[in-house]
Amino acid sequence: MPNVAIVTDSVADLPPQVAEEFGITVVPLVLRFGTDVYRDGLDLSPDEFYERLRGSKALPATSVPPPVAFADVYDKLAEKTNEIVVISLTSRLSATYQVALQAVGLMKKRCRVEVLDSQWAVMAQGFITIAAAKAARAGASLDEVLDAARRTMRRVDMRAAFDTLQYLERGGRIGKAQALLGSLLKVNPIIGLKDGEVYPVARERSRAKAVDYLHDFVTSFGNVEGLAVEYAADLDEANKLVQRLRSEYPQIPIYLSRTSPVIGTHTGPGLILVTVLGDRQSAAPQR
Repeated sequence: MPNVAIVTDSVADLPPQVAEEFGITVVPLVLRFGTDVYRDGLDLSPDEFYERLRGSKALPATSVPPPVAFADVYDKLAEKTNEIVVISLTSRLSATYQVALQAVGLMKKRCRVEVLDSQWAVMAQGFITIAAAKAARAGASLDEVLDAARRTMRRVDMRAAFDTLQYLERGGRIGKAQALLGSLLKVNPIIGLKDGEVYPVARERSRAKAVDYLHDFVTSFGNVEGLAVEYAADLDEANKLVQRLRSEYPQIPIYLSRTSPVIGTHTGPGLILVTVLGDRQSAAPQR
C-alpha cells in the first residue's frame, strides 16, 4: 500500500475496477426511497433504480454519508498508513466535504487526514482522485499528492446533456441553469460546472445535436490525457460516443462510467456527459 491512502465518495463515479486498480476507497452517499435506505452504488443496481425512478411520483431523497462512515474508513486505513487524502465532491452542491472533515475528529486511531474539496463531481472528481492515487503510488508525500490533485482540478472540465431539467429543478440543484427552463420548444439543455456550481451552457434542438455538442467540447481541448463518457440509462448511446472519440483519440484511455443513483436522482435517466482531462485549446463550441 502507498504511504498515502486515497479516499473519495461515490459521486466521483469511478468504475469499480478503476477504484480497485488504483487502490481508492469509495465512501457511498445515501439514497432514500420512502422508508427504504440504500448505499449509493452498492445496495440498488442502476437498472433497478431507474425503473423505480420512472415509476415514482416523488423523487427519492439523497443525503451525505454519516460521519461515522468516513471515520470507520479512516480508522481501517490508519492500520496500514499514517497519511490519508480525501477528495470530496463540490461543497457547493453537498455537505459531504464538511462531513468528511467532521469525521476526522471521530477517529479512534492517530493518522494525518487532509480533506480536499474537488469543486467538481462525476468523473471530473474521478480524474482528480486518480491523479492523487497515481502520485501516492509513485511515492509522493501527502503534500505532493495534494499538489497533484490541485493541478488536476485546473485541467478537468465536463459537459452534460439532458432531455429535461425537471430532476435538477425538483432536487434543488439547478443553480444558474434555471435560465434554461421555461422554453416552449423541445430542447436538450447542456450544463457545466463552474466554481462548484451548475451553470447553463447551451440548448440543442435534438438529442443528436446535443451529443455532437459533447463531442465538439472534447475536441476543443489540446494535450488530452484522459476522457470519460458517462450515462444514466442509455448504454448504446454512450458506447457510440465512446467509439466516435476512440477513433479520434486512439492512444487516450476513455472511461465508460455509469452515473451513480445519487447523481441520477438529480438528473434523470436521460443524462449523458463527457469529462476531459487536458488543456483548453480553443473556445468551447457555441451554437
